[in-house]
Parts: sequence; structure tokens; C-alpha cells
Amino acid sequence: MDNRPIVALDFGEADQAMRIVSELSDLVSWFKVGKQLFTSTGPCIVEQLREADKSVFLDLKFHDIPNTVGSAVASATAIGANMINIHASGGIEMMKVANRSAEEVSDRLSIPKPKLLGVTVLTSMDQSTFQKDFSSSRTLSDQVAYLSVCAKEAGLDGVVASPLEIEIIREKCGAQFWIVTPGVRPKAASLGDQKRVMTPKEAIDAGANQIVVGRPITRAIDSFQATKSIFAEINE
Repeated sequence: MDNRPIVALDFGEADQAMRIVSELSDLVSWFKVGKQLFTSTGPCIVEQLREADKSVFLDLKFHDIPNTVGSAVASATAIGANMINIHASGGIEMMKVANRSAEEVSDRLSIPKPKLLGVTVLTSMDQSTFQKDFSSSRTLSDQVAYLSVCAKEAGLDGVVASPLEIEIIREKCGAQFWIVTPGVRPKAASLGDQKRVMTPKEAIDAGANQIVVGRPITRAIDSFQATKSIFAEINE
């Protein structure tokens, strides 16, 4: 089974999400649980996915004072999330505390430590939006590179970033740094609210370790065939 694609379960109900999981069970091992689904269902959705022998990317983008984020990451680790993200813009101390929390809970429960990723700049932003909204003198790609270096310094495993910034992240953070890329759209798929995108094959070829795909799979008439098509595209 190819572990590179992560299917985003962007639903409001657990039943809807688990139907997709069941449909794709023979193809997909990783699923992403975001704010909508987690807010609706609570930790039970993570437990259901783990019981189905699936890996869970808990995409809640924690961003708060260090102690609060550390506690949240501890809870996320304890419920069995395999990968957790936090906003890198929360600062190095916040990221260090989060990393320590994940390590401590993993050691105490004798479970594997989840991958901890820093969110850089959302893929819904382009250069003009970034500079307008944040009055930043940096280019968007420079900001992504800066936050990636901060995440590495804090001990995080990697980052979440647009596929367009993979090259500069690899240059700054090395080959072992884990890069997960949303903003991935198959050929001919609608971009939706994504601005900085590549196709699945382009993202993997650029050096992404994993890609996140949601609507092109979950809103497809035939989600199974849509997933198979993405796998075929990656392996062309």
C-alpha cells in the first residue's frame, strides 16, 4: 500500500467519514482529520480510524501559548494520532514544548512518538495576499523557509507547506526533514480555494514525503477510481 497520499476527511459526521475510509480501505492507509470533523465527533473519530488499522494525521494546527499547545499535543498523542501539526509561527519555544510533550506521553504510554509538523504558510495564500495581510518585507517563499528552519531548530520532524516551496525547504533543512504538502490537485481538477498548487506527481517528484488530497477524492462520483487514478498519476 502506498503511504504517500493522505486522504482528507473533510466531513461533519463520523458516518460520512468512515464510509469513505471503508471504500478506500484497500488503497489508502493514511487519513487526515481536520477541525470540522474533530469538532463534530471529538476524539472518537481518531479511535475509530486506529481501530480500522489506519494512520491518522490530526490536522488541528495548534497555535497558542507554549503550555496550552504542549497540553493539546499531549492529549493528541494519547488518543493515538500518528501525525500532529502546530503553527510554526507560534515560535520556537512553543514548538519545543510541544515536542517535549509528545515525547513524554509516548514514553509514558510506550507508544511510537507521532510525527510533529510545523505549519508554514497556508496554501490558500499567494504572494500578494501574504504581503497585504501581514505587511511582511519577506517573500512568501522566504517566510516558508524561515519557519521551516525554526521548526527544525525546535526539534520538529518536518513541516506542512505548499509543493511550490519544497525545493527551498530541502535546501535549508536537508533530505531527512519530513514535508507534507496540501495544495495538491490532479490534472483537470478544480483548484477550489487553493492558490499554490501542483499535481500529485509534480509534488512527489519535487520531493514531498506525503501529499494531502481531499475533495478530488471525497467529492468524486467514484472515490475508489479517483484514488486509483491519482496513484497511477504518481507512478507514471
